[in-house]
Amino acid sequence: MSKTYIITFIGDDRPGLVEQLSSTIERHGGNWQESQLSQLGGKFAGLILVSLAGADGTELEEALKGLAASGLSVRVTPCSGAVASTEGEHSIALSVLGPDRPGIVREISRALAQRQINVAEMESSVESAPMSGELLFRAAIRALVPADTDMGDLQDSLDTIANQMTLEIDLD
Repeated sequence: MSKTYIITFIGDDRPGLVEQLSSTIERHGGNWQESQLSQLGGKFAGLILVSLAGADGTELEEALKGLAASGLSVRVTPCSGAVASTEGEHSIALSVLGPDRPGIVREISRALAQRQINVAEMESSVESAPMSGELLFRAAIRALVPADTDMGDLQDSLDTIANQMTLEIDLD
C-alpha cells in the first residue's frame, strides 16, 4: 500500500536544487506526484506531493533533512488520506489589482473566512506599474464556496474592500 507525504522546502535559489530533491526522493522509493515551486525573495520554496510504496517516510525524511548542509530546510508531513468534502460547493475565482499596501490579503481573506469560503489556491505578486512605476499588488485566488453562500453579500463585501483600498476585485 502506498502512503503519501507533503514535502515543504526552502533554500537559496540555485541551479540543481530541484534535481537534488528529486534524486533524493527517487533514491528512497518516492514518486514525485504534484508540486508547486516558486522563487520568492531570492529563495526557492515549494510543496511536493510524494507517494511511497510500503514505506513509512522516516528514511526519506532523514535523507531530505540531510540536505540542510547545502542550505535547504525541509519538512515531511504525512497525508491523512482524508479529503475534505466539497459536496455542494462551487469554485469561484477572484482577481485583485491595485496599489500595494499592507492589509490587502488580510481584508479579502477575512471576508471569505466570515462566509466559510475556503481558499484553495492563491498566487500574488507585487510589480511596478508600466507607466508610473508605482508598486501594484496583483493576486489570483481560487476558492470553494458553500452552496448556501449569499453571493450578493460576498460581492458587496468585496466591493467595500475594493473602494476602501482603491483596488479592482473581480469575482468570477
